[in-house]
Amino acid sequence: MKTIALTNQKGGVGKTTTTINLGAGLAKLGKKVLLIDLDPQANLTYSLRTHSHRLEKTVYHALRGTAKLDEIIISHNGFDFIPSSLELSGAELELASEPARESLLKNVIKDLEKSDYDYVLIDCPPNLGLLTLNAFTAVKDIYIVLQSEYLALHGLSKLLDLVKIVQQRLNNQLKVGGIICTLYDGRKNLNKEVVGHIKDYFGSKVFKTIIRDNVALAEAPSHHKTIFEYDGNSAGAEDYFALAKEIKNGQ
Repeated sequence: MKTIALTNQKGGVGKTTTTINLGAGLAKLGKKVLLIDLDPQANLTYSLRTHSHRLEKTVYHALRGTAKLDEIIISHNGFDFIPSSLELSGAELELASEPARESLLKNVIKDLEKSDYDYVLIDCPPNLGLLTLNAFTAVKDIYIVLQSEYLALHGLSKLLDLVKIVQQRLNNQLKVGGIICTLYDGRKNLNKEVVGHIKDYFGSKVFKTIIRDNVALAEAPSHHKTIFEYDGNSAGAEDYFALAKEIKNGQ
């Protein structure tokens, strides 16, 4: 089971879009995939779930120890996901006094070791707080999602510093497994320059597949669909399927 946290302390970089559609792409390749929505904004959950009534159990309850995973896993057209809710927004304060609070998610994911999931993808919140720390403690790989725009690398040193701290103190198996460039427009010289800077900085860790800016990717969540369900012929579908194949073949 390959565990991956998709992260960036900045919002609006395509992190949730990437988690959903990379997961869907891996599922199309025959892999069993679980997504975990660890963001209190619950954008992944709202993007996939059509029901409007309040969820009784979410990842919040799993972290609190009041729900088992099999009670909260939801299936969506070939893959599974664990939903989030606004309740998670108070978790950092509530969990601050818990023993080994940075390992709560790790203990939850241990229940999956007997499952047959090939990939567990975690959508992290856009900050470096306790929830992100939990994700880094629980996984072996981090994929950093970077938009192909000015200031993409700005502030990234804090994220990499946190990775080093987690490696030293909590999870010596943790590594930056890849960099995903998103929101790319090949007509813009600036985008090409930014991707060049990202490759200079991270080298071979940058995936060859670059996610192009595509209106279908922005529209799909409002229909509670992945890009493959919404517009399988779009550039977004082509790119995320290529990324999924690159990751599968690179294992």
